[in-house]
Amino acid sequence: MEKKKVVLAFSGGLDTSYCAKYLSETLGYEVYAVTVNTGGFSKEEEKELENKAFNLGVRAYRCVDAQEDYYNSCVKYLIFGNVLKNNTYPLSVSAERTVQAQEIAKYALEIGADAIAHGSTGAGNDQVRFDLIFQVMCPEVEIITPIRDMSLSREEEIEFLKNHGYEMEFHKAQYSVNKGLWGTSVGGKETLTSRNYLPEEAFPSQIKETQPSELEIEFKNGEIVAVNGENFDHPFHAIQKVEKLASAYGIGRDIHIGDTIVGIKGRVGFEAAAASVIIKAHHLLEKHTLSKYQQMMKSQLSDWYGNWLHEALFLDPVMRNIESFLTDSQKTVTGKVFVTLYPYRFVLNGIESGHDLMSDKFGSYGEANRAWTGDDVKGYTKIVSNSLNIYHQINSKLSTSSKGTI
Repeated sequence: MEKKKVVLAFSGGLDTSYCAKYLSETLGYEVYAVTVNTGGFSKEEEKELENKAFNLGVRAYRCVDAQEDYYNSCVKYLIFGNVLKNNTYPLSVSAERTVQAQEIAKYALEIGADAIAHGSTGAGNDQVRFDLIFQVMCPEVEIITPIRDMSLSREEEIEFLKNHGYEMEFHKAQYSVNKGLWGTSVGGKETLTSRNYLPEEAFPSQIKETQPSELEIEFKNGEIVAVNGENFDHPFHAIQKVEKLASAYGIGRDIHIGDTIVGIKGRVGFEAAAASVIIKAHHLLEKHTLSKYQQMMKSQLSDWYGNWLHEALFLDPVMRNIESFLTDSQKTVTGKVFVTLYPYRFVLNGIESGHDLMSDKFGSYGEANRAWTGDDVKGYTKIVSNSLNIYHQINSKLSTSSKGTI
């Protein structure tokens, strides 16, 4: 009798290693392990994951390089929108899981899988992100989540693997780290409290540079095309360059506190050097090149975009509508931004752009007016204030006449 096929989202950690063995040895599935690289590991690490998967007895293993698609489908719009969740977090993990889940669903459809499995627990956001996308993209495929469904402890998982001939040591790291193109999340005992900050050693990128250095980022229609004069064939390579330069200063570290999809408050540390610098640099360029009302509308739609991405609603068609707006808004966002990098911080020095609306042809703020006269301003303010005068005068009379009444 032909075995049923299950696609396993495989990270190589304890949970997904348990799933690989449990699905094949206990449930009798043919396991097709798939890892989706969204900028989190090297070719050498990819090979290690492949070896680990086959040592666990999987039928097949595939690593999907989704870095380019990750940028094109998601990260690009996070830059266009200057998206920071709660004005802090660049949505690194939210964006990654969305793309990873889609790639896993595509693979399941490609091989005609009967089921999809992932190693999420019942405590976090990722279980919702995976489940929701699987339910939408391949609704006929069963979703299996052994760790969540059986509420397994770490010790129970290790014991099961040992009993099934898998002797690899699983060391419980002091800090859990999830690395990707748009940032690295860091969790530990400190993030389980409301009080404590992560220690220096918890962050994967340690300080290597102490002397200030200059960074020049060039954008074309909102996308990075060059860093320090070096042109790149794809923006995600430029992001990697900025990450390398800025992470050496320990830039982009913080702790995010927010509302989880499952209804509780959650706290996570992160370092996102490239995201921090690029978003702020892009935003500065926009402030010079977009109109007042473009910026106002963008900020509102960008907040919605980030919230819906976080809440696992990436596949809602309204997200494509917002992406169209964000893309159209970038027509004039072209130019260079000049940044100075320091340990733990950076300074935005200014911009150069042919679309810079801060032109002295029309006036110099606080210094000279070339496009209007004093009388023009007097007439303008008289008209603008008219509705306010009517409101305050009428309500002032009503307030005065009502005094002394019971």
